[in-house]
Amino acid sequence: MASPQRVHVTHTYTSDPATIFEKLTEHENLGPVFGAKITRICDGDTSRNGPGSTRALKIGPLPAFQETTTQAEPNRLIEYKISKGSPLRNHWGVQKLTPTADGGTFLDYTIGFDLPIPGLAGLLGKGIATSLKKGLPKLAP
Repeated sequence: MASPQRVHVTHTYTSDPATIFEKLTEHENLGPVFGAKITRICDGDTSRNGPGSTRALKIGPLPAFQETTTQAEPNRLIEYKISKGSPLRNHWGVQKLTPTADGGTFLDYTIGFDLPIPGLAGLLGKGIATSLKKGLPKLAP
């Protein structure tokens, strides 16, 4: 039976939401955030980084997998899903950006997935959370 897993991480940036949105949607910026080698597969349907844009992620010795942007609301919201090549099922990510009173950005980031191996989803979720907590500060101030 699948094990539903949720990973929730937040981070506050000193940069404004437009800057953070631009950095998060540009696939090539995300290598240090995810601890992965990132390769752009294709641009979005109507814009470079909008819905339909796809990236390949290669983490260590694991096979590469692809993530596709499903929604992008400028300066507010990014949603994506794994679209190819992963043992994770029903994987999705949601990044919500909110302006802070001092002109920065509060990022609320949630990832969800299922994994058919009992107990492994929780371990993987903890690893993803730890990696994001280390990687998100590398994106921008």
